[in-house]
Amino acid sequence: MIKVLIADDQALIRESLQIVLASHADIDVVGVVADGQEVLEKIPQLHPDVILMDIRMPVMDGVLCTKEIKERFPHIKIIILTTFDDDEFIFSALKYGASGYLLKGVSTEELYRAIQTVNQGGAMINPDIASKVVQLFSQMVQANFTIAIQEDWTEELSLTEWKIIQQIGFGESNKEIAAHLFLSEGTVRNYISGILAKLSLRDRTQLAIWAVQTGLTQRKLLKERDQ
Repeated sequence: MIKVLIADDQALIRESLQIVLASHADIDVVGVVADGQEVLEKIPQLHPDVILMDIRMPVMDGVLCTKEIKERFPHIKIIILTTFDDDEFIFSALKYGASGYLLKGVSTEELYRAIQTVNQGGAMINPDIASKVVQLFSQMVQANFTIAIQEDWTEELSLTEWKIIQQIGFGESNKEIAAHLFLSEGTVRNYISGILAKLSLRDRTQLAIWAVQTGLTQRKLLKERDQ
């Protein structure tokens, strides 16, 4: 059972999301709140696995709340609910470790899949904003938001792992990576866990930023890398 907490300052949206998600047997909506401060107050009581977080809320917005949650409860997964004009907010949410970025108005099936994906440790980016997210990675690099990795750590990476890192840098989901590399989604998840451990990174967002800042997304990977 996936325990979900919904945070949105609009009562209609909160109630609609609650009704939609309650129809799935493997999801338990443990609470609904109206701002980020309420989220932080409810976490010790409700112990959510995944939080659906509106990005624009009073008292404490979704970005600052994401930062606080990942510092205090790093195991909790966060899906940001956003709009096309929220570039600055998305930029910050990326830095602080959100696992998903969905446009408001996403289909109920896509929302359900997103919750399942991030709960399993993956990331979910709405296809309509995937290219924007990749651009934001580039902006973060230019703004000197750098991810430092010791060079000798990369020597342990296989060709397949390099290819997976590159696809993550493109903003691809586990399902898309699996299709491109002819692997199962489970295998991709296992590879990503291994990559994060080898490079001592917190999550795939940091991995994606590193892929962009090192120019990996601009390179053609050759078989010689494994030799």
